[in-house]
Amino acid sequence: MEIQKRKNIGWVDLLRVIACFLVVLSHCCDPFIAVFNEDPTTFLTGVWAGSFVRACVPLFVMMTGVLLLPVKQEMAGFYRKRIGRIVVPLIFWSIVLPILYFIYLQYVPTRNPMVELEEHTLQATLPKLYTFIFNFNFDTIPMWYLYMLIGLYLIMPIISAWLKQATQKEVKLVLWIWGISLVLPYVKMVAPMLGYTGNYDNMWLFGVCDWNDYGTFYYLSGFIGYLILAYYLVKYPLSWSFRKTCMIGIPMFLAGYLFTSFGYMLTNHYFPGNYTYLEMIWYFAGINVFMMTFPVFTIVQKMNIPSSIRLSKLASLTFGIYLSHFIIVQMAYDFTGIFLPFPAIVKILCMAVSSFVVSYVIVRLMDMWKVTRRFIA
Repeated sequence: MEIQKRKNIGWVDLLRVIACFLVVLSHCCDPFIAVFNEDPTTFLTGVWAGSFVRACVPLFVMMTGVLLLPVKQEMAGFYRKRIGRIVVPLIFWSIVLPILYFIYLQYVPTRNPMVELEEHTLQATLPKLYTFIFNFNFDTIPMWYLYMLIGLYLIMPIISAWLKQATQKEVKLVLWIWGISLVLPYVKMVAPMLGYTGNYDNMWLFGVCDWNDYGTFYYLSGFIGYLILAYYLVKYPLSWSFRKTCMIGIPMFLAGYLFTSFGYMLTNHYFPGNYTYLEMIWYFAGINVFMMTFPVFTIVQKMNIPSSIRLSKLASLTFGIYLSHFIIVQMAYDFTGIFLPFPAIVKILCMAVSSFVVSYVIVRLMDMWKVTRRFIA
């Protein structure tokens, strides 16, 4: 109901679909990146394709900000409605995905370099069926977003109360502070070069240490900034023309993309196969990913996308596609490896399109039955 009250819902629906497809595409790139220096050409293809889609999750978060801020319900009601809708799918897919992985890998000798077969034995699978109460595992990697989203829902009524009375200047100031936090991953990388040796054998910054996870920018960093940014851009739309938005946005996106791609390759050169450092380049709350997210959001926002039943329906199923696609991507990787002797980029695109379509069909069928609909919406 809240969605239908929004104006220009067409561009919001389009962004949700774009974000969902980019997530699927990103997971299709991962197995190709995981070969690293064993196959440099495949690795580089995965890096360039995977770096291109980093705006996927920030766009999803921004859609949450567009559709739900400011919060118009009382706090308890908001929590019941929003968190309640997430808990059931989280439990369902956290149990179903490990079972599907276990069954699938008993019969298919996968070549996916990311898959360790000893982690998918019956003995290894059983604990996954209940330890999701603590965190996600490899089989349920996409579920990390749901844990994070619950955290955003918890804070949204609080920041909403501030947003309702904050001036444009005050919101902009908070966004600038958040912008500073976007460079912290790189400060952490550069600090040792300037003589910083850390404290107690760790390299944390600004008060973070063994007994404190909450540093200077903790409360104004991360995904909360994308929520506020989305609210700001909707309430105070850019006065730029569509042409000016493209002239500024496209070079900004390309700069962020090149920074991400070359940064990933350079980091792998100095820290080969070290995911701790490599993931810093791909941080969703990093300045380079912001440089890719902002143009996509603003350009689509400026487009005159008419509302349509088909687009709205597809957009309404993106959450289910997100939840279900990971095992389908695994199957698509094995299928393309056996039957499609094509370059890596062609395989990645074929995997992404087929995984998206198959996931859509599954979710569409689930949406037709009241019982299963609860697991995808």
